[in-house]
Amino acid sequence: MNPDLSHFQSSAMAKLRSRSFWSHLSDAFLFFAAAFLALVLVWSFWSYFTPTPNFLPTFTHPSSNSKNNPVESGFGVNLKSDPKDPTFYDDPEMSYSIEKPVKDWDGKRKEWLKHHPSFTAGARERIVLVTGSQPKPCKNPVGDHLLLRLFKNKVDYCRIHGCDVFYNNLLLHPKMKSFWAKFPIVKAAMLAHPEAEWIWWVDSDALFTDMEFKLPLERYKNHNMVVNGWPELIYNKRSWTSLNAGVFLVRNCQWSMGLISTWSNMGPISEDYEKWGQIQRSMFKDKLFPESDDQSALIYLLYKEKEKYYDHIYLEKEFYFQGYWVDLIGVYDNTTERYLQMERKVARLRRRHAEKVSEQYAAFREEFLKETGKWKRPFITHFTGCEPCSGNHNQKYDGETCWEGMVKALNFADNQILRNYGFLHSDLLDSSTVTEVPFDYPNPTDGERFS
Repeated sequence: MNPDLSHFQSSAMAKLRSRSFWSHLSDAFLFFAAAFLALVLVWSFWSYFTPTPNFLPTFTHPSSNSKNNPVESGFGVNLKSDPKDPTFYDDPEMSYSIEKPVKDWDGKRKEWLKHHPSFTAGARERIVLVTGSQPKPCKNPVGDHLLLRLFKNKVDYCRIHGCDVFYNNLLLHPKMKSFWAKFPIVKAAMLAHPEAEWIWWVDSDALFTDMEFKLPLERYKNHNMVVNGWPELIYNKRSWTSLNAGVFLVRNCQWSMGLISTWSNMGPISEDYEKWGQIQRSMFKDKLFPESDDQSALIYLLYKEKEKYYDHIYLEKEFYFQGYWVDLIGVYDNTTERYLQMERKVARLRRRHAEKVSEQYAAFREEFLKETGKWKRPFITHFTGCEPCSGNHNQKYDGETCWEGMVKALNFADNQILRNYGFLHSDLLDSSTVTEVPFDYPNPTDGERFS
């Protein structure tokens, strides 16, 4: 018996032995009253030390103890609470328009997160992928189908890696068309998602071809933007192709707001739009057309204002942050075979698993990928020069080459997803082909099944 409980009961019984109050009552009544009191005391004390068991698991978010912000799930964030405390959303001067700059965005975003503490955990790695297409049906007969599959590819990737997706098919500014259309969308996404650290623009004609690969965000911790590029081509060659602005990662911060504003003002909303085209054409001798474009504009900023921008922009060239499709579609078959060879030797790489834990198997694979060398899957294949919706394309290749290349790349990526569901495209050039995946796929070689 608990010593404290024993002492408590003994004290109660000692009081019962006092006859000053009970002397006028019968012994029978005394007995039952004493028994009842003792029972109540024992029950109360026992309940104190043995609370009613709760068989439902409870989860407490490390940064959310506020009554105004109860956490709905221990594995996520509170989507049902938006406190009445004023934030930038209540400021009538705040505008989503690309023509109205945002000031003190870091402070505004920090204040919003303070009132929504369940979003703070994991905020440093939270990404919103943004992409889009035109508001009208495609002229190219297969264009809408290709755009649907290109979007599905992005959704598949984000489902595995936990990033949100925003697909826009409207011009948010009437003058900002073509490659300039992304800037109003990116700015609006930054304001719509203060919980996200990164906004990731991916052109509609770019697709993920390594569905396992995860962005090395730690590498970019001291930078505010990531784009595929080569410093030597910017500063030594002054080439229009020294980077590609069709895929970029930008931090959701005031620096990026300033960059988006400056960058956009070299586009059609500027009174000097025509002049900017002339400046770019004179600086980049390999630029093929006279109009100012987003890619030349960013290279211009890096070249002319290196001290302001270079240290903040990471020019990624260690992997295919985006790769030119003409150089990549020929390697898919060999890459697939190299990965299968790897899996035949290592049982845990070919083990069936739930799609939700795919990142763990990607981590397993990393230690073996060094052996594959150049046969590592390209992360993003970008069909630059192919316009799936309009049907236009670079004159260096015909349209059928573009569309067949897209189908092959899409099926190559889709096989990485379908395998989790037990199926594969047996022919990368024929999307209708399907085959069921055997249990132990690929079949291990003799003596290697348990390696």
